[in-house]
Amino acid sequence: MQLNQLAAVLCDRLAEDASRLRIAVTSSAAGGVGARLIDCGVDATGGLEAGRRMAEICLAGLARVALVPGDEGIWSGPAVQVDTDHPLAACMASQYAGWEIKSDGYFAMGSGPMRAAAGREDLFDRIGCREQPDVAVGVLESGRLPPEDVCRNIAEACGVELGKLTLLVARTSSLAGTLQVVSRTVETALHKLLEVGFDLSEVTSGVGTAPLPPVAADDLEGIGRTNDAVLYGGQVTLYVRSDDSLLTEIGPKVPSCASPDHGRPFAQIFKRCGHDFYKIDPLLFSPAVVQFANLQTGQFHRFGHTLPRVIHESFGGA
Repeated sequence: MQLNQLAAVLCDRLAEDASRLRIAVTSSAAGGVGARLIDCGVDATGGLEAGRRMAEICLAGLARVALVPGDEGIWSGPAVQVDTDHPLAACMASQYAGWEIKSDGYFAMGSGPMRAAAGREDLFDRIGCREQPDVAVGVLESGRLPPEDVCRNIAEACGVELGKLTLLVARTSSLAGTLQVVSRTVETALHKLLEVGFDLSEVTSGVGTAPLPPVAADDLEGIGRTNDAVLYGGQVTLYVRSDDSLLTEIGPKVPSCASPDHGRPFAQIFKRCGHDFYKIDPLLFSPAVVQFANLQTGQFHRFGHTLPRVIHESFGGA
């Protein structure tokens, strides 16, 4: 199961629908062969469908992303739902934003199956899933399209020719960018499980939902809203084969309320930490609610709680 190849097929279909989706397909090279850049929300308008398909590409096509009615008790707007029967490959080997891209003033959070091609993160020593594809696909959360030197560096790290690299880009304060970030509910739950020592091979499937925030006026505010959507409104159900005693033991450590920072809007926490993600308590990054459905025993375990008060404060609701 080649993650990059699966995503590349979806990118071709996305590019064919560029006009309808209000996205722009360009090349990183002024002349000659460059990386394919798909602007879903930087200079292009993009939209809901562009964001939904961008999120599915980020998951290497191994999950479905949909807009569903929201939980009125949390937020009256729509919610983003993701479901997958391949949680390890889709969420951890592909969707997780584990590649920080920095070069001469350019910055982006990198995710998507290109991470499995580069295999540069220690995470892959734990989960496997490294691959050596002929093509590479990545998703960048950034307010700018990457310059050619950045694209060349990414292609080299992935072991592919520059012309075989596709990068989808959207700023956080765009409709597509907001939606694709909020689609990370299952991924954040799995990453937290990995951090507390749970064997992710025991997770067979996952479903997650989180409220879709109003698009923020700028990227910094957008980072706050999208994180709050997951931290205080995200609800995930994981289907596992495990011991109920183990689930009871680790369960309280998994939702975002395990962190002492829980209960404050993410923008406040981010500002206090000098806008450095790596200074934030890692226990915070998880959905508000994590539920385990044990396929071995039929037992159901629920941990955590939503905080609509913070959602309304963050989203600007009355």
